[in-house]
Formats: sequence, C-alpha cells, structure tokens
Amino acid sequence: MLEMIAAGGWVMVPIILCSVLALAIIGERVWALQPRRVLPPHLVAHVWHQVKNGTLDAQQLRQLREGSSLGRVLAAGLTNMRNSRDIMMEAIEDAGRHEAHRLERFLNTLGTIASITPLLGLLGTVIGMIRVFTTITEEGVGNAAALAGGISEALLTTAAGLIVAIPALMAYRYFRGLVDNHMVSMEQEAMKLVEVIQGQRERGSIEGAGGGSS
Repeated sequence: MLEMIAAGGWVMVPIILCSVLALAIIGERVWALQPRRVLPPHLVAHVWHQVKNGTLDAQQLRQLREGSSLGRVLAAGLTNMRNSRDIMMEAIEDAGRHEAHRLERFLNTLGTIASITPLLGLLGTVIGMIRVFTTITEEGVGNAAALAGGISEALLTTAAGLIVAIPALMAYRYFRGLVDNHMVSMEQEAMKLVEVIQGQRERGSIEGAGGGSS
C-alpha cells in the first residue's frame, strides 16, 4: 500500500487527507443524525402533557432545548404559546431554519471533497503523462521503466481520486436526504403541538401553563 501511495506522487497526499476528512465527517454525521437524537419518540406527547397540566416551567424548557433538535423547535413555539398562532408558527419556523443549518453541518465540506478528489486524480494523471512525454523526449521509448513509472502515477492518482469521491458523494446525497426527512418530520411534530395548544387556547382551557417560560 505504501509503495502504491509513493508511486502516485505528491498528489496522493491531498487525496489521502481528503479521505481522512471525509471519513471523520461521515462518522460524525452518522452519530449526530440518529433519529433518537434529532426526533426523540413521544416528545410531543410528553410536552403536551406538561402544558395541559400546567407543569411546564423555565427549567423544563431549558432541558427541552438542550435535549434534541425537535426539542429546540418545540421550545421556540412554547415560549410564544400565549401569542397568536402566526407568531408561534413564525418562532417555530425560525428555530427550524437554525436546526436545518445545524443538521447540515459539514455536509458542504463533504460535498466539496466529493467534487475535488476526482480533479486531484486528474491532476495526477496530467502530471504523470507529462513525465511520460518528457521521458520520451529525452530518452526515447527505450526506457520502459521510466515510462511505466509515469503511467503508473497517472493511473494510481485517478483511481485514488475516484475511490474517495464515489463514497463521499454517496454519503453526501444520503445525509442531505436524511436531513430533509428530519426537517419534514420536525415540522409535522411541531404542527401537532401548535394545533393542540391553539385549539385549547381558543377554548380557554389552558390555565397557568408555561408561566415560567422565557
């Protein structure tokens, strides 16, 4: 393996660095985008139970914000639950935009890696072919070892670039789709809470709920 890396020339160094960075991003995003970390099950029902019983306070709102992405979106709505539906929805949408940015963390970097590694491989190919033609110019076609070295460098960097780019692009597409799915689910869950809170508010049956929120 080390011999192959050495044969690929200096272009292999940034390709290897890109592969390490891509692996780190993929691992971090796999951990961060787990459904239980983004959309804890039964969270809306639990929050509604607190609101209905008038037990929601500032400490519980703080814990809700710190617990998950969905929790932060719900907390934004709950802090405005005494206001109109439009204001509550505007707060939720604003929090949702922030969460979308948070969930998409590092994905642009991963997409950039998927785009530039084939170009780095192509650069190595060009450099290798330049060496081949330079050798032919200086020594003719009789030096097979020198010609093979240049061709080997060209092929190895191209292969290495594609080996990094293909899984990076697949992971990038997968994570973007996963983020979109999470955002749709968060919107649906938040809408459930808005509907039940506003419905009860319109009937005047929420009393003293969220009095300690801020």
